[in-house]
Amino acid sequence: MSDGTADGTEDVVGVLTEQIESRFGMTMDELRAAVAAGPATSPEAAGIVTWHGLLTASQTALGQAEDDLLAALETQPSEVDDPTMDLAHRVNTAVRVRDGRAMVVRWLLDPIAPGKQGAAAEPMARPSRGMRQGPAVRTSAPARPATAPVPGRGARR
Repeated sequence: MSDGTADGTEDVVGVLTEQIESRFGMTMDELRAAVAAGPATSPEAAGIVTWHGLLTASQTALGQAEDDLLAALETQPSEVDDPTMDLAHRVNTAVRVRDGRAMVVRWLLDPIAPGKQGAAAEPMARPSRGMRQGPAVRTSAPARPATAPVPGRGARR
């Protein structure tokens, strides 16, 4: 069950890996090596490699959670106990994490995804323009205008 195909669903990691390899014209190992050699050369590739690694790790965690749940279910009588329910919740959480990371990889691979074109994409394309460079609030007191002291206040002679 941990391979993602026993219940008829697609192998999410495998499908996305094939799309990445097709997009960049190299295997994931070659792409990882290219990004490691020059991450600034292609920020897009670096982001995809990072998120693919996170996706792969979450798929591994999901597989382990599913295996643990199956092992616990095999020893259960007709009713499921609390520790086994906790394992089921762990599987559900692992699925959500894996699916969320898969969505990020899909978004990174889609050149016309929402937020990648038009005004919304401008700050992402040019981080030095369109983004605040300084603090959002003043960090020092405003300069006071130079005025003569008011007679009778604070000045002693």
